[in-house]
Amino acid sequence: MSYPNLSALLEAIVYLAKEPVGLDAIHAALPDVDAIEIRRTLDELMERYRTEGHGIEIREVAGGYRFSTKPEHHEVLKQFIKTQIPPTRLSLAALETLAVIAYRQPVTVPEIQGIRGVHASSVIKTLLDKKLITTAGRREVLGRPILYKTTKEFLVHFGLKDLAELPSMEEFEELIKAQAAVEEQIVES
Repeated sequence: MSYPNLSALLEAIVYLAKEPVGLDAIHAALPDVDAIEIRRTLDELMERYRTEGHGIEIREVAGGYRFSTKPEHHEVLKQFIKTQIPPTRLSLAALETLAVIAYRQPVTVPEIQGIRGVHASSVIKTLLDKKLITTAGRREVLGRPILYKTTKEFLVHFGLKDLAELPSMEEFEELIKAQAAVEEQIVES
């Protein structure tokens, strides 16, 4: 079957998907269209949305495609979104624990506690509840502690294509310091 306007159809699929939609999932929905043609058309769509006349773009995130707002509009959009829904806030302890997991995964609770120097069990539960981390089996040592790793939701939440896009440890430490300063201001007010 031929689709006269494959570009518009792919645009609608990416828009409709709640999660980043992968090439395999798109090809499964359009089995008569060659995967190379789908990829070429998606690349053309991504290029079209990069132009100045659009406030959104199609990005590759977490192994799939999704619509996203353009970075140059983020400051105004942050102000707008504050009036719409409360943000997902992570405590400093949660951010530090998440950083250890992201950079050292898969990692056990004792390893996290050894790096951070404090207990991490309640923070781990919070991160599991928010679906930012998941279990990744067990370490083959005495006691067989559970291993933890980040999830696809982690990539989506932070707008990362994959773990290679994680900021450097120095950049992440700066983010944590900035977060601590914000929390300190909130406590003082």
